Formats: sequence, C-alpha cells, structure tokens
Amino acid sequence: MDDSWLTTDGVLSDRTDAMSTRLEKDPLGELPVPQAALYGVQTERARRNFPISHQFPLAPFVDAVVWIKRAAALTNKETGRLEARLADAIVRAADEVLAGQHRDQFVVDPYQAGAGTSHNMNCNEVLANRANELLGGRRGEYSPIHPNDHVNMAQSTNDVIPTAIRLGALRLLPDLLAALDRLGAAFANRAKAFDDVLKSGRTHLQDATPIRLGQEFAAYGHTIERHRARLARAADDLRDLGIGGTAVGTGLNAEPRYPKLMVKHLQQLTGLELREGADRVQLMQSMGDPAAFSAALRTYAVDLGKIASDIRLLASGPRTGLAEIRLPEVQPGSSIMPGKVNPSIAEMVNMVCFQAVGNDVTVATAAEAGQLELNVMMPVIAHNLLFTMIILTNASRVFAERCVEGIEADRAMCEHWLERSPALVTALAPKIGYAAAAKLAKEAVEKNVTVRQLVIEKGLLKGKELDEVLDLRAMTELGVPGKRK
Repeated sequence: MDDSWLTTDGVLSDRTDAMSTRLEKDPLGELPVPQAALYGVQTERARRNFPISHQFPLAPFVDAVVWIKRAAALTNKETGRLEARLADAIVRAADEVLAGQHRDQFVVDPYQAGAGTSHNMNCNEVLANRANELLGGRRGEYSPIHPNDHVNMAQSTNDVIPTAIRLGALRLLPDLLAALDRLGAAFANRAKAFDDVLKSGRTHLQDATPIRLGQEFAAYGHTIERHRARLARAADDLRDLGIGGTAVGTGLNAEPRYPKLMVKHLQQLTGLELREGADRVQLMQSMGDPAAFSAALRTYAVDLGKIASDIRLLASGPRTGLAEIRLPEVQPGSSIMPGKVNPSIAEMVNMVCFQAVGNDVTVATAAEAGQLELNVMMPVIAHNLLFTMIILTNASRVFAERCVEGIEADRAMCEHWLERSPALVTALAPKIGYAAAAKLAKEAVEKNVTVRQLVIEKGLLKGKELDEVLDLRAMTELGVPGKRK
C-alpha cells in the first residue's frame, strides 16, 4: 500500500528521494524525480505540492490534452516550424498514450495550481520523454525534444485546457445521449405495456383523479427525450475552439495558419464536429459554454432524480406501501431482515443525481471566478463537468438496464387504490356542484365506502348515466364526464 500521503504536515513525504532517482532542473532549481517516471521535474513538484484528493486526472481529460499535443505536432510540422523527425516522434508517443499505455504517468491531482499548468506540463513531459526514448534518447535529458519548446510549441496552458474541457465533454457526449436514448425507450416500452392499467393519480401525496400507469411512464419517457434534445443543443456551443489563443487569446507565438490547422487535425483525430472559434479572447475569458452545458446536466439530474424517487414510491411495500409496480430484484436489501428487497438501482440513481447537482454548483461558482483574460479555476471545472457526464451516463444506462426494462405492474393494487379514491367525486362535480361533491368525498372517507357505492346508496345517478360519469378509463382522457361522444 502506498502510504506516501500519510503525513502530519499536509505535504507529500519525500519517499521519492529514497528510490532510484534522476536529478532534474527547472527555473526553481533541482529536484529528484523517480528514475522510472516518464514525467519530469515540474510534474514532480505538482505531485508533492498537491496531495489533496489522491485522485488521478480523468481519462477523457488526459486524452483531450494528448489529442491537442498530437494535433499541434502535426500542425507545426505542416507549417514547417517543427522538424518532421521530432513531430513524428511526438505523434508516436501520443498514440501510445491514446492506445492506453503510460496512463499511470499522469499523476497530478485534479485540485492543483490554477489554470491547469501542472497537468499541461505533466502531458508535455510524458510525451517529451517518451518521444526522446523513441529517438534513442534517455528520460530526463529532454534532447532533442523539449517539453516546452517542442511538445508545447505554439500553445499555452491557457488555450490548451479550455480546449481540452470542450473536447473531453464532446468525447463523452455520444455515450451520454445513447444512455438517455435507452432510458427513454425503456420508459416508452413500459408505457405501452401499462396503457390499460388504471390507477389513482396523486398530487401533494394525496388521492387525485385517475390516471393510467402507462401515462405516467410515457411522461417519464418524454421527460428523458426532452433532456436528450436539450443536452445536444447545449453541447453544440462546445464545438467552438479557442486553440491558438496562447497566453491571453491574442495568439502570440502561434502562426496565422495554426488555429485552422489545429481544428482540422483535431477533427481528423477525434471524429468530432469542431469549429474555429470566432473570438479566441472571449473563449479564453469565459467559461460560459461549459457552465451552460453543466447546467443542462444539472437540470437532467433534477428530473432524473425525481423520476427515480417516483419509482421508489410506486414500488413501496410490498404490503404497507403503494406497491403499484414491482421492480426487478437485483440484490438482498437487508443484513438483518430476511427476504427484504430494496429499490437499489433507483436509490443509486438518486445519489448520482445529488452528486451531479453539487458538481454543477462547483462548475458555476468556478466559472464566475474568472478574472480578466483567464479563468484559473479550469481544473476543477474540467473534473466536475466530465465526472458528472460519466456518472450520469452510467446511472442512466444501469437504470434502464437493471430496473426500468424489467418493471412489472401490480394491476390488483392499482385497482385497489383507485376504487377507494375519494377524488373520483371530481367527475360528479359538473353534475352536482363542487360543494356537494366535496361533501360526498368526505362522507365516503368517513364511512370507508367507495364513491360509487355512496352514489348508488343516495340514488344520485343511475344506470347508463352512472356508468358514463364514473367511467374510470374515460376519466383519464380529455373531456367532461357524461358528455363525451
């Protein structure tokens, strides 16, 4: 077990010095770096400075930055600024990372120095060291390829990281939308199966007029579909890239052809639809596009959590709750109560939604904290935005797969509650008036009889008229009871 973080002063202990190390130097001086590390001195400083969450950067974020480094090598090769031999080595090193190699070399905590310079340098050093190895060099010598001069050529952390946030989110988008498609389809399928199941509606957790179970589930499906469309719309703004803005968005040290070529190479590499941003200064100053997309994720989480809570409520029981639906049994529900089965999947979905809402608060407040030409809070924006996409994608897919698709209706319980609902008097109100109907509802509850029994007992309606006004199926459709054609 690695216990290097167990220190009393909050600083990573210096166990590195006791290992096989190499000495590297940066503008702050010399520092030992693990001999086996592909990263270098600036990454090592960050590793020691930020033992905060003990989490590693998310894979989509690593990939996004490496995509940018690969595209930059190709772009600088195409303009003639970077020697082909060096560019090709950087591309080969990047391809190894993108294929899954060297992933343990990306070690900077998500909670790090502002803007993401530490992570950017982590990527620069890993690619430089590996590219030099491919050219016959050794780790830590940075010859002929230097992390800043070659891997970071024509770039700044300040345009790399905001571009990586956009690329990372766009990379995760198809899986997220596919998960929503499956969940929406699962609800639509159950809606068809339950279309003839009549039940009591409920408002304020009190009895309300009849509704079909299929209508409830169809509405859940339509909610998911609306969020799918909203997320796709919000994500479109992420396609505008500010790469080429370098330090403050003005493009100093980047050639005029660089931005357009970067977009071209990134499109070819990722298969994503991307656009050259119209105003690179604006795209650097503002985290509004990621914040807007995060807000769309939050809104989805709010509705998804509400649906999961509804499912738990409808499945409550099996003897002392509503018990109108039965969920697939996925695991035992208690360590002490034998035979108990809980709505485990729906509970998980609720937890994910709470986390997503909290993540959005972080994104929103961090986005507001930008100052002048840069938002230095980008690392926490990146981590929370991408993390939200990952957990919402997985939760939506699992919700569909292990819960919704296997839900069954308990028709008998639905009928049981509906027959006893005093809200059925609503259908009588056009005939006998609101006040009389309210009195009837109260009397039905006091006497513990159904509305139909009370109407018959009092002789308020008879025969065909009674059947038409108290037609439960008809009550679930638009129209006035007793006046439908």
